[in-house]
Amino acid sequence: MKKGLGIFVVLLLLIAGGAYYMLSGAGDFIRVQMEQQGSQYLDTQVSVASVDLVLTEGRMTINGVKIQNPQGFSDEDAFKVDAMTLDLGEVLKEPYVIQTVNINAPEILYEVDKNGKGNLLALKNNLAANLPKTTDEPVAKDTANPLLIVENVSVSNVRLKLNFEQLETGDLKIETKAYEVTLPTFSAGPIGNPKGMPADKVGAAVVNAMLDNVIAAAKSEAKKRLSEEAKKKVNKELEKQKDKLLDKASDKLKGLLN
Repeated sequence: MKKGLGIFVVLLLLIAGGAYYMLSGAGDFIRVQMEQQGSQYLDTQVSVASVDLVLTEGRMTINGVKIQNPQGFSDEDAFKVDAMTLDLGEVLKEPYVIQTVNINAPEILYEVDKNGKGNLLALKNNLAANLPKTTDEPVAKDTANPLLIVENVSVSNVRLKLNFEQLETGDLKIETKAYEVTLPTFSAGPIGNPKGMPADKVGAAVVNAMLDNVIAAAKSEAKKRLSEEAKKKVNKELEKQKDKLLDKASDKLKGLLN
């Protein structure tokens, strides 16, 4: 939430690991790294079913990615997708090149707690707090963090679920606080040109761009939906008041005519 989506930092951090170890066919290595470092950076559980490398096609597929909601929110996943595909460019020397990252039909949950805090913003804050602050900070020996260039990231057919069930709306009693919408395709890139960036920094740039996009879309949709609900309530109240005023006017007229 577990880019937007918080997976993007994990994705690109370990895409680099994938390129680096690709010739040894270490799909399982990449999977483990994604889970371990993703969970560490996002401060919530990240799971990956498998990673497939097809060297003859220059393609990597990351299957069954899930990011659990951060602490303080429901037990649902913040992000999940069946598969993400990466079209690989230069993989024999640094900077390694990922030509395209395609993420199709991910399910992203935007959930707000009773205080108005969002789960995706919590993931974004976790990422900012846990990523190395400078390139001088040491990287674990078993962690790949080479230079990387990502030319394009494309996220399409996002199924965005909005849940405001826990949000207090005061006297405005809103009946429906859960919606699902499909977002238009959005892209990011290029990132790391021309000399490449450490993979975790590239991942951070992508996750921030993607999370910002999804959060903005979610807030816009929520504002529209809640505004519509509020207008319905106001119109109901106006109708009630109008009926009362008409009744009073009718009584006054009767009194004048008698």
